[in-house]
Amino acid sequence: MTSDLLARDRRVIWHPFTQAQTAPEPIAAVKAQGAVITDADGNEILDMISSWWVNLHGHAHPAIADAVAHQAHTLEQVIFATCTHAPAVDLAEGIAALLPEPLTRVFYSDNGSTAVEVAMKMAVQYAKNRGDARRTRFVAMEGAYHGDTVGAMSAGVSCGIFDVWGGMLFSVDTMPNAPTWDGDEAVDAKEAKALAALDAYLAEHGDAVAAAIVEPLVQGAGGMRMCRPAFLKAWTEKLKAAGALVIFDEVMTGFGRLGDLFACLKAQVTPDFVCLSKGITGGFLPMAATVTTEAVYAAFLSEDTAKAFLHGHSYTANPLGCAAGNASLKLLLSPACAQRRAEIEAFHRAALPGLAKLRGVNKPRICGTIAAVSIETGSGEKGLGAAVGLRLKEFFKAENMLIRPLGNVLYLLPPYCITDAQLTRAYDSMTRGVKGLFA
Repeated sequence: MTSDLLARDRRVIWHPFTQAQTAPEPIAAVKAQGAVITDADGNEILDMISSWWVNLHGHAHPAIADAVAHQAHTLEQVIFATCTHAPAVDLAEGIAALLPEPLTRVFYSDNGSTAVEVAMKMAVQYAKNRGDARRTRFVAMEGAYHGDTVGAMSAGVSCGIFDVWGGMLFSVDTMPNAPTWDGDEAVDAKEAKALAALDAYLAEHGDAVAAAIVEPLVQGAGGMRMCRPAFLKAWTEKLKAAGALVIFDEVMTGFGRLGDLFACLKAQVTPDFVCLSKGITGGFLPMAATVTTEAVYAAFLSEDTAKAFLHGHSYTANPLGCAAGNASLKLLLSPACAQRRAEIEAFHRAALPGLAKLRGVNKPRICGTIAAVSIETGSGEKGLGAAVGLRLKEFFKAENMLIRPLGNVLYLLPPYCITDAQLTRAYDSMTRGVKGLFA
């Protein structure tokens, strides 16, 4: 029963991104199928955030489950520093075939933070290997979140949740962002101001920048802050013109979340690195990849071992994860999946304006399968600890809805298997939840 499992949980578990003293009791999940999680008491919870944005095709998809089971009976793990295997090569070929052509080299790791660390470390070593010792600076965008390891935190320090570890972080130069939303009349001016600030920075420091990192088109954990493709393209091209490498953190935006398969394709701009994780295995196993160009790879080739990229982890390119990734990629590339992603976006565009008319709701925004609004109750509270977010979490839990607001930002990021009836239920629940804030 749920009560017994929760009691045991309280004695031994420390949950991530959770203030245990104020958070609602966790859901005692026992099984899941599609967009529905079933708890220990038989309650069915609708998962509208793809279980932290990883379940592309829903829970327990049989095609991925069968691929993992088959692989487990064949080759479950092998040291990738010495060996290779078909699932890893197949997945790398599959990913590279979808990205802009210069992005051809795949380095596997274990999670999104590490994929970012890999790109940042490669960028620094790339400059050193080429004898360009000046390039040591990093540039990030205001409000960014790139993960929880030291380099990723340094790049995402402006999101405001890493203050306690400030003494551990290295310096990263933060540039203004130009977030926008439906009906934003000031967007042109904001973009011009942000690009002018970047121009001024590059005029002074451009020859010292090793790399710039950005969450392309949508900043996820920072509040589902969205920018226009033309702004991202201009931002990227200015940095590349200054000789900096550009890293796209597509940990959340990759694999169809924004409608197109990747944000770089949607924005029609090619970075030097793409960091991937979350949806890479369809939510089945932890895995990540950093994809870069042949030019970057070539700079590490030498008779000198010190010029190699000496980074890795025990489960690099785990065959089970690669098998899940290959099965997920096949589902992603099906015409049915592309059609459903378009249908989800169309549903958001029809339904979100109604939510945006409610008291306290503003800045409605949509990008592909993601829809978000900001909630203003008059308290001025923002950030992950905002009271409005905690109240809404309690409300949605009581309604058997897995919706996890980012402070005062309410968003949906459903799996691609979501039905229109389930989306309707989610929007109805959000409407009741928001109205309840002002009752």
